[in-house]
Amino acid sequence: MIIPKIKVLNSHGKQYIPDLNAVELTDEFRGRPELTATDDMSNVEAAARICPTGAITTAPFSLDMGKCLFCGECALKAPKNIRFTNDYHIGSTSREALVVHPNENKIEFHPERIRPEVKRLFSKALKLRQVSAAGDASVEMELNATGNVNFDFGRYGVEFVASPRHADGVVITGPISKNMAEALDICYNAIPEPKVVIVCGSEACSGGLFANSKAIGRSFLESHEVDLWLPGTPTHPMVFIDAVMNFMGKKTR
Repeated sequence: MIIPKIKVLNSHGKQYIPDLNAVELTDEFRGRPELTATDDMSNVEAAARICPTGAITTAPFSLDMGKCLFCGECALKAPKNIRFTNDYHIGSTSREALVVHPNENKIEFHPERIRPEVKRLFSKALKLRQVSAAGDASVEMELNATGNVNFDFGRYGVEFVASPRHADGVVITGPISKNMAEALDICYNAIPEPKVVIVCGSEACSGGLFANSKAIGRSFLESHEVDLWLPGTPTHPMVFIDAVMNFMGKKTR
């Protein structure tokens, strides 16, 4: 009985990732977009018209990953101007850094924006409370995956906890509905100072498809400083891991 199971395990290869600093994702993964301006921008204008979240602008030419659904339709519409790479190093301490312009080949992390108390207190371990503020469970599942046997992010001291009283910060997913606004405030206020705020997923970064809905209430982000902005629909585990490791000073992008 055990021999067939061993054969299956061997066919799958090594599931555990020994070094999270040396991960390369498949070419099919849609990560950092690369933009190229051309004399004829008519295809970009067409791509901007079909973008459901208004992530693409033509004057000046840019793509906002904080709004992007990573559906890839714009790259099909304007292949000479927009190409998605498999680069997952796309989280940043700056919301503005998520806006990509032509001829840029990386997303700036801006480590100088990290608060001194964060470097002092959370460089060894970081416990987080995740709040789904009207999320669809896709980003939430990817965050759960960071602790599984493949990624095992817990070996770096990063774990999700059940109670905000035991947390160092909050990870917000979803567009933040009015119905969840009070619950998010209660959770945030229960976390001891100093605390970290991480916004995870394009819906959380901008509201996504629901940005103009009357059911959305994003006043929390207007009154609280965000430490990390992580795009993606959903956010890949390695996007989260890379950004948090940079945030904790465990690596340098």
